[in-house]
Order: sequence, then C-alpha cells, then structure tokens
Amino acid sequence: MMVSTKGRYALRVMIDLAEHQSEGFIPLKETADRQNISEKYLEGILSILVKNGMLTGLRGKGGGYRLTEAPDRYTVGSILRLTENSLAPVTCLESDSKACPRMAECRTLPMWQGLDKLVNEYLDGITLADLMYTEQPGDNYVI
Repeated sequence: MMVSTKGRYALRVMIDLAEHQSEGFIPLKETADRQNISEKYLEGILSILVKNGMLTGLRGKGGGYRLTEAPDRYTVGSILRLTENSLAPVTCLESDSKACPRMAECRTLPMWQGLDKLVNEYLDGITLADLMYTEQPGDNYVI
C-alpha cells in the first residue's frame, strides 16, 4: 500500500481545518497557502470530502470550508479510504475486485488478510484530534 499525494494532502487539510475550526469557514486560499498545496489540486480533494459529508463548503464572501463534526470523530482510515479508494495491500482484497480463482488454495491469502486488518485497525485508531497540535521536533527542549 502506497498512500498518494491526494491522501497525504487530504490528511494535512483536515488537520489544518481542525486546528482552525474556531474561525468558522476557512477560505480555500488560506488553507492552500498554509499547507503549500496548489489551490486547483486542493479543490479536487475538498470536493471529495464535501461530497462524502466530511466537510461543509460555503460559497461567496465569508465562505470556505469547515469540518462537519468534531475532530475526534474523523479517523485517518476513513479519510484515506475516501481519497485512496482502498487501503488493501493486494488487489484481491479490494471491495470491488472479482473473486480470485486461486483464493481457495492461496497460501498467502491469510497473511494479506492479516496485514489488511492491521493497517485498517491502526489507521482507524488515530483521529484528527490525535494529530492536532503535536509537538514539533525540538520543541521540547528544557533548561
């Protein structure tokens, strides 16, 4: 499994919006500037998140985007599954794949299923709230 820039940027944007949620609707340009992401590319990511109910968008003056729920209600897994379409390590485990003719005799299938379960459980155990305001390396220096 390789997470694309779309998935990584979606996480960055969701964390950014979570950290600025008290400001109401956040303009696309502000988020794009803070995250150093092209506005055009970001529009595509945000449309996926709005379409799937993770964000609310408002057009016009005072418009922008905001989370529809509290940051602790969003998991990394749910965001990545939307933007990546699948987190499966092999195609035979993807939800829309055809049944593999070798599935009954596949000796590696249980291993792939175990990895898939571990990845999904791990990513579903991390929320946006967990990723907000984390200390940056070097911020914990004490004299």
